Amino acid sequence: MINFNRLNDLPNKRINNKLKLTILGCYAATPRTLTNPTSQVLDIKNRLFLIDCGEGTQVQLRKNKIKFSKINHIFISHLHGDHLYGLIGTISTFSLLGRTTDLHIYGPKGIKELILIQLKLTESWTTYSLFFHELESKESEVIFEDKKVIVKTMPLKHRVYTNGYLFQEKPDERKLDVEAVQRYNIHVAYYQKIKNGGDITLDDGTVIENEKLTFDPPPAKSYAFCSDTVYNEEIIPIIQNTDILYHESTFLESEARLAEKTLHSTAKEAANIALKANVKQLILGHYSTRYDGLEPFKKEAEEVFPNVLLADDGVSFEF
Repeated sequence: MINFNRLNDLPNKRINNKLKLTILGCYAATPRTLTNPTSQVLDIKNRLFLIDCGEGTQVQLRKNKIKFSKINHIFISHLHGDHLYGLIGTISTFSLLGRTTDLHIYGPKGIKELILIQLKLTESWTTYSLFFHELESKESEVIFEDKKVIVKTMPLKHRVYTNGYLFQEKPDERKLDVEAVQRYNIHVAYYQKIKNGGDITLDDGTVIENEKLTFDPPPAKSYAFCSDTVYNEEIIPIIQNTDILYHESTFLESEARLAEKTLHSTAKEAANIALKANVKQLILGHYSTRYDGLEPFKKEAEEVFPNVLLADDGVSFEF
């Protein structure tokens, strides 16, 4: 894991196959002068996905120099204000900037009505087409898929219908070993077949196994966004062996009773999920503003799980 804010301290070396996460906001409840409610941008396989959209998201996008035009898919976990109230503003800002590209919004059933009534009453129809993908299944399901990425829901347990999201890269094609194919005098017409994993039969009938002609591609990465939820081991099979897990940690164990009452999690509970799911990296977020600092969250989680990072507004990570 590389903290993007410290890339300038590293040797001048190209980073390939990166997955970048930018935290726009990661605090619970109301926005404050220096903290923002939940919103983040995932850059995966050159796709920018906006995940949740708390108040002020469009301002945070500007502050973090993220191109609005590159966001074509927005994923909303649930219809609570600190995860949603920035959506109408973001949609309107896109129009004011003259957007014409389609925008897809994924979220709980009711999100279409909620947005369209605001656009109707304010007579603020968009300059582009809006497509709503309303969710109501309580089972994990694939909601987005293209040649590079697949996105699945992660049903959670909160006060309203809520989903987390699992973003998975599809494996790249294998890398051609040019010296090997030239050594066997294989025609260029077969190169794509080789990169797709196929073996090659030479004119004399000799079969050259693909492993002798290619290199393994970089491992496919995965990112799980676990929004507001009470401690819930039912998500473990869905996120098993995920590379990066962002898990809400609204409270510390000293306020565990409040976590249970409000259907939120503690830092320790988030760490337990990370441990049992065998994820590689845990990122904590959605902190209650009752606390003076964030280090106690990290300390508490590290008693259970060693690889813990703290989300904070404006922080980016590259993996």
